[in-house]
Amino acid sequence: VQLVESGGGSVQVGGSLRLSCAASGFSVRYSCLAWFRQAPGQEREGVATMSAYGNTKYIDSVKGRFTISKDNPKNTLYLQMNSLKPEDTAMYYCATNPGQYACDTFSRAGFGDWGQGTQVTVSS
Repeated sequence: VQLVESGGGSVQVGGSLRLSCAASGFSVRYSCLAWFRQAPGQEREGVATMSAYGNTKYIDSVKGRFTISKDNPKNTLYLQMNSLKPEDTAMYYCATNPGQYACDTFSRAGFGDWGQGTQVTVSS
């Protein structure tokens, strides 16, 4: 299993970014997928999840601004981030448990495979 994030960068407040997570070694079609983020000195927190059925969940602070999606033929997960705020600054990671259809948790302990992360910096 391999997950490779890309698309991070530096943007101003109110800007947008789209993160990608290229998956290999398993099919995103049949797996729960998630985006987490970790700011310096803080715990890694779940941001959004998407089940194999396409059901999505978001933490309150990103609802209406972030959208998780996937492209099954490309085997890639995405996170569209709009109306970015300084508090969105963090390293963003994608994560999965291959073959687990449902996403039952935002807990870090619920995911066994992780990418290396991509940095997002939002400045005012």
